Amino acid sequence: MIYLILAVLCSVLISVIMRLSTDKVKNNISMLAMNYVMCIFIALLFSGIGNVLTYSNEVFKTIWFGIVNGIFYLMGFVLFQYNVKKNGVVLSSVFMRLGLLVPLIISLLVFQEIPGIIQILGSLLAVVSIIILNLNKKQKLSKSSYLLLFLLLASGAGDAMSKIYEEYGTEELASQFLLYTFFVALLLCIIFAVIKKQKFGKNEIVFGLLIGIPNFFSAKFLLMSLKTVPGIVAYPTYSIATLLIVTLVGVFYFKEKLSPIQWVAVVGIFIAIGLLNI
Repeated sequence: MIYLILAVLCSVLISVIMRLSTDKVKNNISMLAMNYVMCIFIALLFSGIGNVLTYSNEVFKTIWFGIVNGIFYLMGFVLFQYNVKKNGVVLSSVFMRLGLLVPLIISLLVFQEIPGIIQILGSLLAVVSIIILNLNKKQKLSKSSYLLLFLLLASGAGDAMSKIYEEYGTEELASQFLLYTFFVALLLCIIFAVIKKQKFGKNEIVFGLLIGIPNFFSAKFLLMSLKTVPGIVAYPTYSIATLLIVTLVGVFYFKEKLSPIQWVAVVGIFIAIGLLNI
């Protein structure tokens, strides 16, 4: 459980740094690319350059896992940015967070992780709380609302790859799996940056490198937590605990305000975390 807690804290730190960068960073894709540069650097330290240069069937399989995961990583980001323009940040955030349904379903159907009644109630309460905390009455669906489903699937598939690798990959090559993931994401990110003619300014570089540190360790700790915590518990706990802490940081540090119904959702998240871990 300690690794899951560390994964949550790192995920919270990512959100806080991104929140601080909002008014200072103009080119988000450039910042994202620098984030992946830092992730690759840390992954190399954990993997060892000599080990990366070796080849075996297990390494080949790990490379393919990393390629698929890297594609999902960037797809989730690109679809989120596009949905923000078409459907607004609120709905986009909701569907991105609801991506946790994908690894939940995979854990249930593919890996036969059968939850108890209490865990099912916790998962349902988590989903409802996420929707309540993020939605508002003024939000309306657009003609491009179908893209929200693609966002849910892409973000969820990226999360699910950690569980898939934990089951089918090689434990000793976990850092290399993350290395290949971030390397592929970086290549695709650079292509998008060139297409959109985004520049790498000082703020993009600094904030990108800062985000890369918790980003790597969030992925690393989540992968490690799945060795001991069932995916059916780990994923919803990871998602809603992160959302809860980020929300509280927003309220008490950034002075953001919540409506009464959103405070009810916060309480619901507290209860959901408890139910999931009974």
